[in-house]
Amino acid sequence: MLEKFLPLPLSDQSIPEQSVKVIIFDFDGTIADSFDAVFNISNRLADEFGYPHTALEDVHQLKNLSSREILRRSKVPFFKLPFLLRRLRIELNREIAGLQPIPGIKEALLELKHQGHHLGIVTSNSRQNVMAFLKAQAMDDLFDFIDSGLTLFGKGRIIQQILRQNRIDPVNVIYVGDETRDVEAARKIGIKVIAVCWGFNSCEVLAAQSPDALILQPTELANATML
Repeated sequence: MLEKFLPLPLSDQSIPEQSVKVIIFDFDGTIADSFDAVFNISNRLADEFGYPHTALEDVHQLKNLSSREILRRSKVPFFKLPFLLRRLRIELNREIAGLQPIPGIKEALLELKHQGHHLGIVTSNSRQNVMAFLKAQAMDDLFDFIDSGLTLFGKGRIIQQILRQNRIDPVNVIYVGDETRDVEAARKIGIKVIAVCWGFNSCEVLAAQSPDALILQPTELANATML
């Protein structure tokens, strides 16, 4: 049932104890292995939005740039970003059935859920795409809430709103993401952040952002959340 994917009022659930966390995940690159799809779609849209194509051999260099450096390199005007994100969402919706989870992430999420943590997703992808993916992968019962925003650098505001509306103490919250902008968003609102090395940004550029934890594979998630 699709309505189960709508954000749930965490305040209606038991308030997490000190040892129980509200763990919020990015989606693309953190849960869904969507790098290739996003890379190919971005190249298809390059001419329309006036930014250069990226050759496959330049991917390693791209992964070593921060989110803001990538944006500056693309030279996409800031006012065009919402339109570009909307098109990316639409194109991703057509490929969502072919996406797979990051190897091992489902098992890691199940372990966190079994430990009693509350899990959520905050993403710049659309809720519709996330819902379709989770249902296809039988992961639709793992998350207490899903929220999205048509913005590259506005995740912090979305997370703040969730915490404020549900009276959640930021000290009990961890954000998990694969890009420098995820670390930046968490830092701005004063919550802990785990950076993962299997997504869009490299370990090196993520480490330079000084996240609270940096992990190489999903099996490390459970230990990393004991921050």
